[in-house]
Amino acid sequence: MRCPQQWLLGYQVGLQGATRPSQILGVVLEDALCELLMMHPPEVPSFDALQEWAHHQLDGVSTAAMETGTKAWEEVLWKSADDAWESVSVSSIKERIAGGLGLFFEEVKACHAAGGGPFLEVRRTNTQPFSVPEPSLGSPPSFPLPEKVRDVELRSWVASSSPTWSKKGSEITWHEAWECARPWFKDPRVHQPQRLYHPDGWASGELDLVLRWDGRIRIVDIKSGNPGSMFSSSLEHQLRFYAWLWHATHEGERVAEMEGWYLEAEARVPYDVPTVEELEELTDVYAQHHRSMQGHASGVMPFPAPPESACDGTAAGCVWCGVSRSSDAGWTVPEHLDWIRSLPEVVAAPPYAPLGQVQGRVAVSGRLTGAWGPMPNHFSEHVLGAVLVVGNQHITLEESEPGAFPHLHELLEQEVLVIDALPGVWRDQARLYVDQSTQLMDAKEVEDSNLPQLTRLGLLRTRANVKGYVLSIRRRSGTRIDGKPWTMLSIMLWDGHHVAEVVAFGASINQRLLALRPGDGLAMTGVELGWRSGILQLRIDNRKTRMETFSVR
Repeated sequence: MRCPQQWLLGYQVGLQGATRPSQILGVVLEDALCELLMMHPPEVPSFDALQEWAHHQLDGVSTAAMETGTKAWEEVLWKSADDAWESVSVSSIKERIAGGLGLFFEEVKACHAAGGGPFLEVRRTNTQPFSVPEPSLGSPPSFPLPEKVRDVELRSWVASSSPTWSKKGSEITWHEAWECARPWFKDPRVHQPQRLYHPDGWASGELDLVLRWDGRIRIVDIKSGNPGSMFSSSLEHQLRFYAWLWHATHEGERVAEMEGWYLEAEARVPYDVPTVEELEELTDVYAQHHRSMQGHASGVMPFPAPPESACDGTAAGCVWCGVSRSSDAGWTVPEHLDWIRSLPEVVAAPPYAPLGQVQGRVAVSGRLTGAWGPMPNHFSEHVLGAVLVVGNQHITLEESEPGAFPHLHELLEQEVLVIDALPGVWRDQARLYVDQSTQLMDAKEVEDSNLPQLTRLGLLRTRANVKGYVLSIRRRSGTRIDGKPWTMLSIMLWDGHHVAEVVAFGASINQRLLALRPGDGLAMTGVELGWRSGILQLRIDNRKTRMETFSVR
């Protein structure tokens, strides 16, 4: 909604800008605030004593957050020139966490004034009133997919403190008000996505914080800055989407309130909740956006865009989407990306070929068998798969991403035509990726006159030799759904006319790749073909991909 071209280039193609300290701070501060709210205060006689205890925790939480942020910044490969981590201090982190704590204390006061709310007596029996409990120290985290977590039942979550409850019927204490007012939030201990998924599977979202101590549902999104930032105008749209998603996933329950919490300003900004009529209208609006997102351009992406297709660059977050070039007007490019103008023309002499010549969609035929899934792919996303058999040859068919082709198993043990599949390779084995543009048809029902040109399995091109310049580079790491760690390096390669993401995983990430920066040249032979959302993605195989780097500086 902010900028379709920004979404396409940034999130589908993978072409993003340099990392800023604020991007790291946003994640670090949210986790730090949540870790503070997970703590159990001791018995205290007054609100002032509760405040004093909480502020005493700030030093340790802030120092740990600073260490986490510094480590994350040191691992960034392409950093913004205008911002530096040196401007971040423990005191500035402490002030923002204190701002979030101040906003939470407003809830604690309201909870105390309301006598603890409708769930106080339930909590005094050490019973959780909600099916999805709020995270707290000593209580086990709620993994969305506990069966995927190794030895989860054997882990110990014992903490040095625990909640202290008064006898039934007693007046509420201030430490009890803290425990009752604690919201649900994304548990920092849980490595799995903690999202809400639309029943029909076409929308999902991950809330920051849900207040529910008073029996109402109030959703909050946490922002590290202040309400005057460029991105603040998007917050109302974001919260309206969350309110709609809650309504769709909780049997029509309507959110009572929604607001943004700005840590730096210690400000809460409320927004009007969508009415029942508006929620129905939003279903159509979001469905239309989803259809537009699914219908985006695919294949090998041209770059830069002609002037009529580029955005005006004024929306928050716009970087590459405002870059354009034409034979008449020349380049239009933001000042901080002006270096792209000076890159010489790429000469793709054999064995190299332009990105635009990479083999795209193909049509194949065979017998569909060997159904499997949903099972994790190399991105740990659960996808469906099957096997296409032609004589003595066979090839794996796999969804390009979760939900991309949900009816893959409908024609099992039949002769089929697979039209507009995407050729690729994984671990030396050729495979075909299927998505929304792919057609799966019963071969007996297709007349010979309507047969598309078929490609023999042995003639599928699954590798490419490419050459170009690095436009952006980033390294990401995390934990898979099953708890295993992963590391991924993403490079955007540009040959002067098209751009493609080049990725390397684990052992394929070497020092030569880590040393690359925007503007450097990279030539590769034997790079694997892959596809993400129908868009070309090249994958480095440390055993078969050969690469050379060159510099134009």
